[in-house]
Amino acid sequence: MSINETIRSWFNKKEIIKKGGGETAIEKQYEKGKLTARDRINALLDKNTFLETDLFVEHGAKEFGLDKKKLAADGVITGIGRINNKKVCVYAQDFTVAGGSLGKMHALKITKIMDLAIKAGVPVVGINDSGGARIQEGVDALAGYGDIFYRNTLASGVIPQISVILGPCAGGAVYSPALTDFVFMVRDISNMFITGPQIIKTVLGEDISKEELGGAETHFTITGNAHFISNSEQETFKQIRKLFEFLPSNYRETPQTTYSVEPNIEKFDVTSILPENPKKPYDIRDIVASIVDKSEFFEVQSGWASNIVVGFAHMDGKPIGIVANQPLILAGVLDVDSSDKAARFVRFCDSFNIPLLSFVDMPGYLPGIDQEYSGVIRHGAKLLYSYSEATVPKLTLIIRKAYGGGYIAMCSKHLGADVVYAWPTAEIAVMGPEGAANIIFRKEILNSPNPAEMRKIKIKEYTEKFANPYIAASRGYVDAVINPDETRKNIILGLNFIIDKKKSLPDKKHGNIPL
Repeated sequence: MSINETIRSWFNKKEIIKKGGGETAIEKQYEKGKLTARDRINALLDKNTFLETDLFVEHGAKEFGLDKKKLAADGVITGIGRINNKKVCVYAQDFTVAGGSLGKMHALKITKIMDLAIKAGVPVVGINDSGGARIQEGVDALAGYGDIFYRNTLASGVIPQISVILGPCAGGAVYSPALTDFVFMVRDISNMFITGPQIIKTVLGEDISKEELGGAETHFTITGNAHFISNSEQETFKQIRKLFEFLPSNYRETPQTTYSVEPNIEKFDVTSILPENPKKPYDIRDIVASIVDKSEFFEVQSGWASNIVVGFAHMDGKPIGIVANQPLILAGVLDVDSSDKAARFVRFCDSFNIPLLSFVDMPGYLPGIDQEYSGVIRHGAKLLYSYSEATVPKLTLIIRKAYGGGYIAMCSKHLGADVVYAWPTAEIAVMGPEGAANIIFRKEILNSPNPAEMRKIKIKEYTEKFANPYIAASRGYVDAVINPDETRKNIILGLNFIIDKKKSLPDKKHGNIPL
C-alpha cells in the first residue's frame, strides 16, 4: 500500500469514528435539544485548539454480543485544548454511542486525560451524558468508575475540576461530579440521581418525574449539588468561560491579574444602599457591586442557601473570592446549608491562591430544634475550620450585626483574618442589645415601676457600651473603623499590602475537618 493510500485509509477510519453512533443517533440527540459530544467540545474551547487523544481506542469486551459491536471512540471523546487561551484537558461522553455507557476502555480514556491534566498542571472539564455503567462489561465498568473517583480525589486541590451535566448522570456516575469543584447543569436537559424514578416507584411506591427528582432546578435550589444553572448548553459554555477568568491553572500558580476598573457608583452608591433603620434588610450584592471592579460579581450557587452569598470578583484587577452574609434572606444567619456552602467555597479559594474578602452582617447562627437535630454544631464548625485553615490573604468588613459565634465564624481576627475593617454602623457583641439587656438587667427591669421604659433605657445603655465597633477596635480585633465611602480604597490598600503573604500550617498528614 502506497503512502497516499495509507493516509487515505487513516483519514477514512478517522471520519467514520468521528460520526459516533451514526446519523440517526445524532438526529435523535438534536431532537432532544442536545448537542453532540463533538459540538460541545467545539463550543467550549477556543477555536481550532482541540487536539483529540485516543480516537482509535476500542473495547475488548466479548460477552453478550459486544464482540460483534464496534463502538466509535468507545463512547467518549478526550483531548487537550484551550479556554480563554488557558490550557485545559477535556472529555465528553458521546450519548450517540451505546448511550455513552462507561466500560473499561471508556474509563481508561477518561483516567488517562485526567492523569495528563495533573501532570501538566491544567484544569480538567468533564462533560457527562451517559446512561451509566455498561452492564455487559460487569465489574470492569464498576472498576472504571472507581478509577475515575480515585483520580478526582488525587486532583482535588491540585487542579480545578469542572463537571458539566448535559444529559443523564445516574447511579455511581454521580459521584465523580460530586468530587469536583464546580457542577454546571441545564434546565430540561440535565439529570443526576442515585436511583431513578422507576426504582423509587418500585421500591417505595412513590411517583416522581426525572426533573423533580434530579433535574437542574432541583440540584440548584434544593440539594446544592449544582453550582450553576442555565437555559441552554451554549449559555453553560459561556458560564464556564467566565469562571475561567478567575482561576489559576493549578495550586502552584496565582490567578491572572487584569486591569483595574472603577465600580459603577452611579448605580451602586455605597452610602445609599445601607438602610437608616438597622433592622431593615438590604441586598448585600449591592454592597459588593459598589466596591468591586466594574461592579461585576460572578455568583456561585446563587439558588441554594441564599442567606449567604459566595462568588468571584476582581479588586484592582486581582481575582478574589467573596463570602457575604445576605441580610435579605433570614437576616443573613448562618445555618446548616449556608455553613456548608461557605466552607467549601473558602477551601476552594484557599486551594488555588485566591484571596478572600468576607462581608459580615448577621445575628449569629439560626436557632431551632430542626437546626440542632440537623447537626448545626458540626456543620457550623466546618466554616470555622475552613477559615482557620486558609492561608491565602483574608480581609473582612463588618457592616452591621456581628453577634456571638457568627462574629467569630465569619473570618474574624481570631480565625486568622489579616485585615479586619468595620463601618461605624457595626455592632460587635455577644448578642443583640434587646436580648442582652433582658439578661443583664433582668432584675432591674422586673423591679422597675415601668418595666417597658426601663427596658428601653437598658437597651440603649448596652448599645452605647457594646453594640458598636469601638470596643473590638480598642482590643485590636478590628484594625480600622472606616468611612463607608472609602471602603474600596481601604480594601485595595489592605489587599495589595498582604497579597504576597507567606504562611504555612503545622506539619501533618492532614487535618480532620468535621464532615
